[in-house]
Amino acid sequence: MSTAKTSWPEVVGWPAAQAVTQINTDRPDVTIDVLPSGTSVSPGFSSKRVRVFFDGTGSVEATPTVG
Repeated sequence: MSTAKTSWPEVVGWPAAQAVTQINTDRPDVTIDVLPSGTSVSPGFSSKRVRVFFDGTGSVEATPTVG
């Protein structure tokens, strides 16, 4: 079983750019999509993707997770 980190609840409320830096430090093997909250995304799981949704102030709105 993998011990790689799969979620980042600690970055909720952080500026999106800072959250991306943290996620990239923890998981340099994933692609990080940074999107405004409410953006429609294609369904489907990818073990190599993390989506970071930010609010109108540029802060992370929800826990980013692999998927």
